[in-house]
Amino acid sequence: MNVVITPQAGRREWIGLAVLALPCLLYAMDLTVLNLAVPHLSADLQPSSTQLLWIVDIYGFMAAGSLVTMGTLGDRIGRRRVLLIGAAAFGATSMLAAWSTSAAMLIAARALLGVAGATVAPSTLSLIRNMFLDHRQRTVAISVWITSFSVGGAIGPLLGGVLLEWFWWGSVFLLAVPVMAVLLVLGPLLLPEFRDPQAGRLDLASAALSVVAVLAVIYGLTQLARGGLGWPPALSMVAGAAAGVVFVRRQHRLADPLLDLRLFRSAAFSAALTTNLLSFFVGFGTLLFITQYLQLVLGLSPLAAGLWMLPSSAGFILGSMLTPVLARRIRPAFVIAAGLSLGAVGLGLLTLLGSARGLGILVTGSVVFSLALAPVDTLATDLAVGAAPPRRAGAASALSETSAEFGGALGIAILGVIGTSIYRSQLTGTTSPGILPATAAAARDTLGGAVAVAGRLPGQLGEVLLQAARQAFTQGLHVVFAISAATVTGAAILALIQLRHLRPSAEPKGDSPGRPSETPLPHAKPPRRSPTCPPHNLLICRPSLTTFVRRKHRPRNARKTPVHAYAVMADGREFHVA
Repeated sequence: MNVVITPQAGRREWIGLAVLALPCLLYAMDLTVLNLAVPHLSADLQPSSTQLLWIVDIYGFMAAGSLVTMGTLGDRIGRRRVLLIGAAAFGATSMLAAWSTSAAMLIAARALLGVAGATVAPSTLSLIRNMFLDHRQRTVAISVWITSFSVGGAIGPLLGGVLLEWFWWGSVFLLAVPVMAVLLVLGPLLLPEFRDPQAGRLDLASAALSVVAVLAVIYGLTQLARGGLGWPPALSMVAGAAAGVVFVRRQHRLADPLLDLRLFRSAAFSAALTTNLLSFFVGFGTLLFITQYLQLVLGLSPLAAGLWMLPSSAGFILGSMLTPVLARRIRPAFVIAAGLSLGAVGLGLLTLLGSARGLGILVTGSVVFSLALAPVDTLATDLAVGAAPPRRAGAASALSETSAEFGGALGIAILGVIGTSIYRSQLTGTTSPGILPATAAAARDTLGGAVAVAGRLPGQLGEVLLQAARQAFTQGLHVVFAISAATVTGAAILALIQLRHLRPSAEPKGDSPGRPSETPLPHAKPPRRSPTCPPHNLLICRPSLTTFVRRKHRPRNARKTPVHAYAVMADGREFHVA
């Protein structure tokens, strides 16, 4: 029998978690707040349509492309160091973006912000992995971590609106400066440093290949969602896939790879990443249609649409906070499968939306959906990070975030193309003969184009076009939500099969294969034990030791049978000490 005594996190770790939540909140805010500033900066900098797209998109592209590199860099030079360097760079480039004098300068600043922002998610998540060794406490910590992103995404537009009411467009970027200043002051005082003691040098060629692969694929998916099928997005995705194949083959050849592909041998790790990808696939894809439905079908203003989406954000936050309670009593497979199944119910409600009324159904369905998916995202992240050895926490965190980025991009692209294709097919042939061909083509392109065209047409002609366009969009929306419901149902079955061996966090782990990261590794060579450090004072004499394991091979009535004691290092190595 193995008895694992895991140190509990104290006050310092929980205060450190609050510090880690600050950059996560800011990272999510920066993804959403710019959308409100677009009209103001367009009037000031006068960018072309292509430049405006790059201003909006380049931040997410660079962040997604740099995640793997930043995560593995943290394993090598220290996760706190990478986080603090990224915080300083984020604050500096935020000021550069705020006072940009041209569109090109703002694009460059946003690109640097994306690279700096890529340090946030993997560094903070890997620090949580090492600060909270007890898996029950870690589940709570990851729930707080995910909630900070949700809160940032919810309050970003509100704070941005307040700033734009009183100040110039650059003020939305200056929100980052005081937050990063607080992190730079408190981080060295409250956050511990962790790195892989056996890490080698960073392979720059692998880092470049990972960036190219992720950037090219996500760029191609984004262009596919905007312009439909065509050669440019196809070539971009093929080039990204080719770079990914070269990257994987290089990792197999290297003695010290940038990314340890052996992580995927863990069934829990692979299943958690797949579940995370499918969850974000559905979440981002449906959000694309919900926002358009609120503004273009129901005719709400951007502010009113944002306010009506707050209940779903509140549902996600509530679900994240309930996750630790559920995880202590119910197996992760059942929690994830139940959450995905309930999410399918919420998506089913959204298929009842009409083209004229449906605000109550939309709010109810989106709240059910968000509340259900919060435990899924939390536990999938927890399992992915917990399934990796502590010394590889940075790489595991980066892969978890990259799977979310890919899932979101795939959802927007695939579901967006399906919905747009149905919209165009339904609207073809329904336009009035009195509409010019060029005007009818603009209306068939997107619902936004149809709304703009209808506003310029006289009287009844515009009303007929607008009603037809909204009905066509709603039919495409129904198909998208039905596909999403089927997707999460399939993901629920997959999670139930792949994760069925994992126990609730309240049960003792013992030799359970469900927590491979907390299972001692038997292959390490035992070092000599210092005579001044007896086994019973092991944790006191060696602060780097994080877990003390006693393996008892003693018959019930044999008092003098020896006890074999082992210590487990923070990087997962096991040493025989008694």
